[in-house]
Amino acid sequence: MPGIHKITPCLWFDDQAEDAARYYVSIFKNSRIVEIARYTDIGQEIHGKPPGSVMTVVFELDGQEFTALNGGPIFQFNEAVSFQVYCETQAEIDHFWEKLGAEGDPQARQCGWLKDKFGVSWQVVPTILSKLMNDSDPGRSQRVMQAVFQMKKLDIDQLQRAAEG
Repeated sequence: MPGIHKITPCLWFDDQAEDAARYYVSIFKNSRIVEIARYTDIGQEIHGKPPGSVMTVVFELDGQEFTALNGGPIFQFNEAVSFQVYCETQAEIDHFWEKLGAEGDPQARQCGWLKDKFGVSWQVVPTILSKLMNDSDPGRSQRVMQAVFQMKKLDIDQLQRAAEG
């Protein structure tokens, strides 16, 4: 059994669980595939998947455990759930924006949010953003908020310039 975490996100795919897990592991440092489970003929009348095909993939992204499930086309991802990736530098933001956004929906990019090629939503966010948006000077925080709403990929220098006015 994989490591036991109190909360592990489970992502429902049609049949791309292994592809998605391998894709995500290639993007994040300190990441790995932990375990792959396969369907058997038991319950085939319910799951409809060929015996031997991938059922679940447990993987870690920088220490955070996830499970990817091949459950069929019944459910689709939407923006109601997203994963936040906090970045210290603009180079990190650029890396995750480029890699996670590759082949994703170009129309689904706003305020640091993007949708990847599997339909999963991500927020690529500089760690300094919370400090800038919660500044004790309401003028500073409002200027930062206004700048965020005008960006697709967040830019740390532009956010700091907005704070300064």
